[in-house]
Amino acid sequence: MTNLATLLLIAGFFFIATGVVGVLRLPDFFTRLHALGKSDTLGVALMTTALALHEGLSINSMKILLIVIFVALANPTAAHVLGRAALKSGLVPWTREQGDPKC
Repeated sequence: MTNLATLLLIAGFFFIATGVVGVLRLPDFFTRLHALGKSDTLGVALMTTALALHEGLSINSMKILLIVIFVALANPTAAHVLGRAALKSGLVPWTREQGDPKC
């Protein structure tokens, strides 16, 4: 079980690191939000599942798995709400015609 937990932990770290690279490289709020919403949810779910596997069958592992369920529900919902709030506040999504926003 330890090897599987280690593999899940490494995979979770990979997805979180990919989300960080997306935040640094993508051009606007909406694409950054998309990168974080997807990769952060999967990365946290994999890492906490690895912790539950490492803990073994106990009440603590059940609590950790409940955290996975809550993160899987709350994180995409929060990303959606943030995106809608940004649109309603007047933030315009980036297009290729606008050029590089960093210039």
